[in-house]
Amino acid sequence: MRPAVGAALVRCGECGGHEYSGAPDCGRCRALVDDIVEDEWRRFRADWGDESETEVAGLVVAEPDRHDWRVVDAALDRITCDECGQRLSSGPVDCAACNLAHGFRYAAIETDRPGVQPLNEHAVRVNVSVVRRPQVTSAKELLARRLMLPVVLVGFLPTTAEAQRMSALIKGGAAPGRVVELIDGWLGTQGPGKPASDATRAPLG
Repeated sequence: MRPAVGAALVRCGECGGHEYSGAPDCGRCRALVDDIVEDEWRRFRADWGDESETEVAGLVVAEPDRHDWRVVDAALDRITCDECGQRLSSGPVDCAACNLAHGFRYAAIETDRPGVQPLNEHAVRVNVSVVRRPQVTSAKELLARRLMLPVVLVGFLPTTAEAQRMSALIKGGAAPGRVVELIDGWLGTQGPGKPASDATRAPLG
C-alpha cells in the first residue's frame, strides 16, 4: 500500500535508504514499488469475476485513457511482447513494440490525491515507470527518479528551482547521500503537500 499524504518517510530495513528509493536494486524497495501498481490492479480485477487476466489486460491496454495509470501499468505487465518476449513495454531499448506500448501508457488517467500539489500524481507515475523500466534510462536519471519517488509518494512536489538544484548535484557526480540530505532539507522546511514560497512547480515528467 502506498504511503498516505503527509506521512513521514520510513527507512528500508534492507538497503537503509528511504522506502521505495532503493529500487530496482533493493528487493524490498522493488516489491514496494510493484505493489503500488499491483494493489490497484487487484481492486480493479475484483469486478471482472471469472474473466481471464490476459483478456482483462488486453481490454485495458486497448483503451488506456479510460483507466487509472496503475491499472494500465499492471495490464501491460500481463501481456507478453510478440517482438522481444518480455513484459509489454518492459523490453530492451531497441524493441519497437515495447517503446510504442510505453508511449501509450501515458494516456492513462492520473488523479491527484486530496491535499497534494497539482501534478503530484503525474510525478508519482513517471518516477514509478522509470524505476520499473531502468534499462532504458541513464544512471543519473534513474538516481534522481528513485530518490524522489518516496518524496512525491507522500505528497511533496519540488519547485522548479529545487528540481534544478538536485539535477545539478546529480550531474556533478554527488553521492546519493548528499542528494538525500537535500531532499530531507526540503521536507523539513516545507512538508509534504504544503505550498512553498516559490509557486512554480516542476512537473517531474
